[in-house]
Amino acid sequence: MIADDLRRYLQQSRDSILSSLDGLGEYDVRRPLVPSGTNLLGLVKHLVGIELGYLGESSGRPPPVTLPWVEDRSVWENADMWAKPTESREYVVDLYRRAWRHSDESIAQLPLDAPASVPWWPEERRNTTFGHLLVRVVAETAQHAGHCDLVRELIDGRSGADNPDGYYDRVLSAAETCRK
Repeated sequence: MIADDLRRYLQQSRDSILSSLDGLGEYDVRRPLVPSGTNLLGLVKHLVGIELGYLGESSGRPPPVTLPWVEDRSVWENADMWAKPTESREYVVDLYRRAWRHSDESIAQLPLDAPASVPWWPEERRNTTFGHLLVRVVAETAQHAGHCDLVRELIDGRSGADNPDGYYDRVLSAAETCRK
C-alpha cells in the first residue's frame, strides 16, 4: 500500500515535469534562465539518471539502457543537467519514460525493506534500503517539478498555480510595505 502511494506521487511529479515542456520549442526547453544553468530538458535528463541509478542499479536491477554521460563519467561534470544539440527532446523524453517503466517494475517487484547499495555514496552510508531510495526519488522528482514550474513561468509566464486575478499585485504590494 505504501509503495503504491509513493509510486502514485512519483507519477504525478513525472507528469508535471513533462507537462512543463508542452508547447515550447527546442530552444526554450534547453535555455538556462538562472545563473545555475537550470533548464527544462536538463532537469528531465537528470531525472533519467536519478531513477535508473537509485531504483535500478542501486537496487540490484541493472538499467535497460546505458547512459552515455554515465558511461563516459561526464555526469560528474554536470553533463546530466543539459542536453547536447545531438540529444533531441524526443530522445531525452523517451529515456525518461524508459527509466520510469524500469522504476515502476522495481516498485512492483521489490519490498521497501529490500537491501540496496549506492556505489557513489561514501562507504560508511552506502548500504540502505529500496524504500529509502524510493522516498529519495519521490522527493527529488517533486523538487525538480517545482523547478520546472518556475523555469516555465520565466519562459512564457505559464504558471502551474491557479492564482486569482490580481494575486501577483497583492503579493507585490505586501512586499513593498517592507522595503526600506
